[in-house]
Amino acid sequence: MAGSAVPDDAVVVKAPNGDYMIQTVDFFTPLCDDPYLFGQIAAANSLSDVYAMGGTPYTAMNICCFPLSKAGTEILSAILQGGADKVAESGAVPCGGHTVEDAEPKFGLSVTGFVKPEHMTTKDGARPGQRLVLSKPIGTGVLTTAVKRGKLTEREISQAFDGMKTLNARACEAMTKAGVRSATDITGYGLLGHAWEMIRGSGLNFVFEAHKVPLYEAAWEFALDWVFPGGSVANRDWLEGMDAVVWEESVEEAHRGLLTDAQTSGGLLMAWPQEVEVPPEFAVIGYIEEADSPTSGCLKVLG
Repeated sequence: MAGSAVPDDAVVVKAPNGDYMIQTVDFFTPLCDDPYLFGQIAAANSLSDVYAMGGTPYTAMNICCFPLSKAGTEILSAILQGGADKVAESGAVPCGGHTVEDAEPKFGLSVTGFVKPEHMTTKDGARPGQRLVLSKPIGTGVLTTAVKRGKLTEREISQAFDGMKTLNARACEAMTKAGVRSATDITGYGLLGHAWEMIRGSGLNFVFEAHKVPLYEAAWEFALDWVFPGGSVANRDWLEGMDAVVWEESVEEAHRGLLTDAQTSGGLLMAWPQEVEVPPEFAVIGYIEEADSPTSGCLKVLG
């Protein structure tokens, strides 16, 4: 029902009872020293794809690569416990999983969820006049890179870690109630990269107001110092190479970097109906307009 024609966040198939079943998988290497926190963030990130489709997580299975002979069971147990606690918070059932010996730790989940057909959201389906609404700040890529380079401590970016481990359940609930039909979660391609997936070939422009995009604490400071990971730089090169983004001259370089910054467990970007009130904890960061032709469309960024 979704996931094959356009690069949606998860695959959706029709279950025998008429509901839609969502299936997704994601895992990655540690971005912090705290194993329990890493498990929480990785699980929240994996569960996010179900929420991005408007669904409810149902089951979750661990996928874990770990150097057990070198690191021992205590660290592994903490990672798995962090993941299990997030799965429990989501209401899904933890169903074991699989672990293999590997030199570098990796952790995530294979998640199954369900959504009513009338509540499913996909990356296509945005309409002119709708607002662009974001449920979490951005800046995790630049901040975690600052930690790796010794410019920040993990304690100093605790706000960003709190955001990364927060489930997108509240955003999913709100967008379902509002009648949102087009959404995605913001992860490795950055805010603009994932937005591009929503409009590619659609005949729509997404217009972003850079100063309205919320940032995690200290993200602006380190963006000014250009402390970006390689993935963020690649995101911007990719978009600009396709002429997918048009920057207003007043948009600062730091903002250009942050809007293409590779995120981990980011929020939902939603095409919000104009007539429906936006919850105060979410940010209205732009709007949708018709492009010059039905097959064109771009990302416009205003200062």
